[in-house]
Parts: sequence; structure tokens; C-alpha cells
Amino acid sequence: MHKSTMTRTRPSGRAMSRQSGIVIPIVVIGLLALLAVAGLALDGSHALANKTRMQNTADAAALAAAKVLNLTNGDTAQATTAANNIFAMNASGAGNHEMNDAYGAGDISVTVQYSTTVSPFAPGSPDGPFVRVIAAGFDTQTTLSRVLGVTEIPTPATAVAGPSGPLGTGAGSQVCDIAPIAVCTGDVPTDENTLRVLKPNPGVHDDIGPGNYKMLRLDCAGGACLRQNMAGGYEGCATVGATVETEPGVSSGPVSQGFNTRFNQYQGAGLNSTDYPPDQYITDQNPQQLKACADSDTPTIEGIYLTNGQGNNYCNGYDPNAAPWVNEAVSTAGQINYNYSDYNGANPGPITGGGLPNRRLLIFPLISCDGDQTGQSTLNVLGFACFFMLQSLPIGQADGAGQIFGQYILECDVNGTGGTNPGGGPSPLLYKIQLYKDPDSGDS
Repeated sequence: MHKSTMTRTRPSGRAMSRQSGIVIPIVVIGLLALLAVAGLALDGSHALANKTRMQNTADAAALAAAKVLNLTNGDTAQATTAANNIFAMNASGAGNHEMNDAYGAGDISVTVQYSTTVSPFAPGSPDGPFVRVIAAGFDTQTTLSRVLGVTEIPTPATAVAGPSGPLGTGAGSQVCDIAPIAVCTGDVPTDENTLRVLKPNPGVHDDIGPGNYKMLRLDCAGGACLRQNMAGGYEGCATVGATVETEPGVSSGPVSQGFNTRFNQYQGAGLNSTDYPPDQYITDQNPQQLKACADSDTPTIEGIYLTNGQGNNYCNGYDPNAAPWVNEAVSTAGQINYNYSDYNGANPGPITGGGLPNRRLLIFPLISCDGDQTGQSTLNVLGFACFFMLQSLPIGQADGAGQIFGQYILECDVNGTGGTNPGGGPSPLLYKIQLYKDPDSGDS
């Protein structure tokens, strides 16, 4: 039987050489593609990290400028200085060495603009209240992406900040860092110059009910808790439509001790200026002081007087139509020695070391007072109001028993749930300083 055999023919040497010549450019192209993909991934991540750092720095600068603008009634010079200072401080932070080097070399330019509206943002307003910070000139240097001819990736940033829409209006809205005192809705005036007694005399409680003096329990009960909360220790929120609990009793000692920290007075009980700093301005009515006397016929109404009569018996024989009361009666801020216009004006008084702004501005929950809340009670929150604190308090039961006097303020910077549309809203306008999307930038 005959066996057939197969023979293989080897390709010529010239054909083999031609094939090996094709492989080399394919490999080179493949390596370049791999380098390009790796470069885009590596350099893109690097640029994104720098972009985030730039954006955070611009955000901080815009918030600082808007805050200063708000505190200084539209002083754009101070606000611009604050923006530049905060930008420089954050640029020099840990992990920002590339940005810091570029900023130090003068490559990064920071522009601060002001507008009366967010959208459109129209630069040129003399006093804001909205601020835009534009940081440009910072480019992230590439590495592997250079094979594609990309040597740097621009990483600019822009941020807009300003007052929020109205807070604390409508069911479910919140305001935080409130004071542990309730204010009757009927005690909220419409005129910002109006004075009110916010904590009444002993015995003056018919508007809310026996045993209650409008003090509130916020997360805890007792005098020690009330003392800390009066000093500003409560950082929680109250919600419109929810409830708050009353803290029965006069509680003059704890109230005075906590409240007076705002006036740089520390009277023991574990309160100190580190945990509870004073306001930066503590000027008040001295040597004259505000007093409140209740009419025996209508004890819920207390007359306010600016007097040198410091004794406990000042209100004995009270007659609003007789001396000395008729000569000392006040009802508006313009009649007293020191008010919110002074505090917020050109000469607010000596600066307190370590003091913070607006510690004398307190936010109170509004309730309906019908005189039916006997003893410890539950109250519905109907809204919020802001008052400026006019003077410190005597300690304990002496001389006024911790009466708190406030000047009603229409607009206050508070913490809470911000609206999406800035400005407007019902009175009072409570707001916070917040960031907005820059309408002229797709990545702010």
C-alpha cells in the first residue's frame, strides 16, 4: 500500500522580513495609545484634584466676603480684603502646594465682583449683597499627556455667595441656634425701632399661663441646662409646626449667668469665655438702665423706662401717668442711650478681646399665648423673630429679676433651612449666607 506524504513550503526570507517590519509600527502605535490613555487618566485626575482645591478655595473666599459685606452694611473694600485674605490662607493649606506656588508667583489672579442679584449676576453694584470670586491663571502641568501635545490643563474656579431666601417661614422650615425663650406672636411689632420685654417680672405671666415665664427646655431640663442654653450652648433647630417645651419658674440666676456671657460677664457656674465668647461690642445703657413695671389692671402689659432708679422697689406705687415713670417712659430705640443702630454703626464702642460679632442678636421661636399653659407645657412653634439684646442682667432675684429687653430687628443672619430664591419673603426676613451656582459658569 502506497503512503502519501505532505510537504510544507517555508515562506521566503523576503516575506518574513516584510511581516516583521509591519509589527514594529503596530507595537509603537499601541504603546502610544496606551500612554495617551494612561496620561489622560493620570493627568485628568490630577487636574480634577487641583480643580477641587481651587473651587474650595474660591468658595471659602466668596463666603468670607459675603459675610463681611453683610456685617459691615455693604463695605466692599473690607469684603474684598476678606476674600483675598481667605484665598491666600487656604491656598497655603496642606496639599495645595501647586496652587500656593502659582499664587505666590503671581500666576493666579483673584477678582471680586458685587451684584444686587444672583441671576443675572451684574457686576458693578456698590454694595452687593451678592459676591462673586473668580480665580484664574492656575494651570495643571501634565506628564504622560504630553505625547498628545497637551502640556497643561486650565483649572480655574468661580464662586458666588450671598444671603439666602427667607428661613423659618412655612410648615417644616427650620431655624437653628435659637434662644431658650418663647415670644408671643402678639409681641412681634412691625417697626424695627420697637422695644419689648422678652422675659417678664415675677408674677407677670398671665399671657402664657401660671408658672411659665416663657423659658424653654431645649433638649434638657433644669437650671444648669437653661444657663448653658442662655449662653448659646444650644445648637439644635426648631421647626415651624413642631413643638417646644416650657421650663417653668423664674430661673433668674441661671438666666442671668448664661445671658451675661454675651456682655463679657462670667459669674461662675462653669461658664468661660472660651466656650461662650462675648459679643465684640458690649456697650449698653450704663449708667442708666431699662426697667419694666407691670400695670396691676393689665399685668401682661409692662411699661419700659430708662432710669437711674436701681432699687428693687422701683415699681412700687407704679403709675404710668405720674412721676418718675412719666418722665422716663420709652418705647422706641431712638429714646435710649445705646441701640442696634449704634451697635451696627460707625462708632459701636470698644472692641472686646476675643469677642464675636452678633452674639447680642438672638433668635426666638414664636408661639400663640392664650394664658392656658399651666406649669410645664407644650407649645406650637409658629415662626421666629430676631431681637437685639440691649443690656446685661442683674444676678439672681435682685433688681429686675432677670428682665430681658430687646429691640426688634427685621433682618437677621441665622442658621437654618435656606430658600432657593434669595431676598423677599414675609417679615421678619431671617436668612443665612450661602453659596449659589454662578449663572455665568458651568462648573461653579
